[in-house]
Amino acid sequence: MTRITGPRDGTAPDRLDFEDVALGDAPRALVKGPLTTMHLMRWSASVENFHRIHYDRSFAVEHDMLPDLLINGALKQQFLFELLKTWAGPTGWVWKVNFQFRRMNIVGDTLTTWGRVTALHSSRDFGLVDLDIGITGDGGQESTPGRAVLALPYRGGAPVPYPFVPPVPEAQQVCTGCSPIVT
Repeated sequence: MTRITGPRDGTAPDRLDFEDVALGDAPRALVKGPLTTMHLMRWSASVENFHRIHYDRSFAVEHDMLPDLLINGALKQQFLFELLKTWAGPTGWVWKVNFQFRRMNIVGDTLTTWGRVTALHSSRDFGLVDLDIGITGDGGQESTPGRAVLALPYRGGAPVPYPFVPPVPEAQQVCTGCSPIVT
């Protein structure tokens, strides 16, 4: 059974520590929608993406032969980062994110952004959490699969520092006594 954990889920404090996370844990899903033409147009205006496939239905369907208006890829990307940053909380750090747009999502869809912990690693100053991430649309079909790595503070430790300095793998460490990244 997947355990839903982390800040702002009604059961945990606003700080998520590395020790609070276990394999298989999941941030509370982020659900957005149903997304309307107004949502798409507002996003398009905010990022200055005025491609007509996001707001001009007749152009999208008749000219580009699409099923309907497309939800902006950058908007889906923002949903992934919102999920991760919310879960990491104010003391954690989103280090790496990669994803692929594999399926179109169209106006009227409700998108569910999800994550699941797949590995945990210790470094000297903070822990690293690997996650599978993605977005499913109506019907539960995956449209945007990916992976992410978060840095979380140790319980009782300092927040992950800003600017974030990634840990150095054991073979590249120059200081004596530094704790290696455990995989």
